[in-house]
Amino acid sequence: MGRAIHLELRYPNLALTEYTVTSPKSQEYNCFAWAAGDQERWWQPTPEDEFFWIEGVPMEETLLAYIKAYQTLGYELCNDETLEIGYEKIALYVNDEGIPVHAARQLTSGMWTSKLGALEDIEHELEGLTGERYGNVGQVLRRSNQATI
Repeated sequence: MGRAIHLELRYPNLALTEYTVTSPKSQEYNCFAWAAGDQERWWQPTPEDEFFWIEGVPMEETLLAYIKAYQTLGYELCNDETLEIGYEKIALYVNDEGIPVHAARQLTSGMWTSKLGALEDIEHELEGLTGERYGNVGQVLRRSNQATI
C-alpha cells in the first residue's frame, strides 16, 4: 500500500523513517488490541461497556495497568527493543504524563506494526511514531514465541 502523506502530517517522524501502510482504515480494533493480536475489539480501560478490558486488571489508564493486561497474555518486562530470536515484543508509548497512548508489536523482520487509532495499520521503525502525538516508548514487553514441547 506504500507511504501516506496524511499519516506523515499526523506523525512527522514517519517521514524520516521507513514505513508502509499495510491495511485500510478500521474502527473495529485499536493499537492496544492489535499489539495483542486481537482484531475484533477496541481495548480501553474505561468503565463504559462499549470497550474491552482484561478482567481482573485495574480499569485505569496507567502504564502499570497496561503492563498487567499484557502480562495476562504471557508478556514480561524487557529493557531492550532490539529483535531477539525466540521472542515477540510489544512497545508501549507514553505521553509526558506517563500515560500509555499507543502500542506497537515487533515483527520477525525487526520492524514494528501498529494500528493508528481508527486509521490504517502500518509497518514501521519504532522511532517513526515518537513525537508529540504518541510521546516516547515507556516500556517494552516480551514473551517467548517458541512452541511448547
